[in-house]
Amino acid sequence: MSVPAKRRPSSSKRRRAAHFAIQATRTSSCPKCGKQILPHCVCPFCGSYKGKEYLKSKLDKKEEKRLKKQKAQAAEKQNK
Repeated sequence: MSVPAKRRPSSSKRRRAAHFAIQATRTSSCPKCGKQILPHCVCPFCGSYKGKEYLKSKLDKKEEKRLKKQKAQAAEKQNK
């Protein structure tokens, strides 16, 4: 087995590892809904990026689910 050519002193190791510290996540606010999001990413809540819609928003999905539930209840009432 090979052996390291030179031992790395502990001070060198600590200097090298000084950049490994955990940094806080930088976030920006969504211009449409105001929620905190990662920069240069589509907002997961409203689905917009740079003023354009790219994803269906969670609000739209909740609204669709609510309407579907109301239709099912109305159909159930008609069948009775």
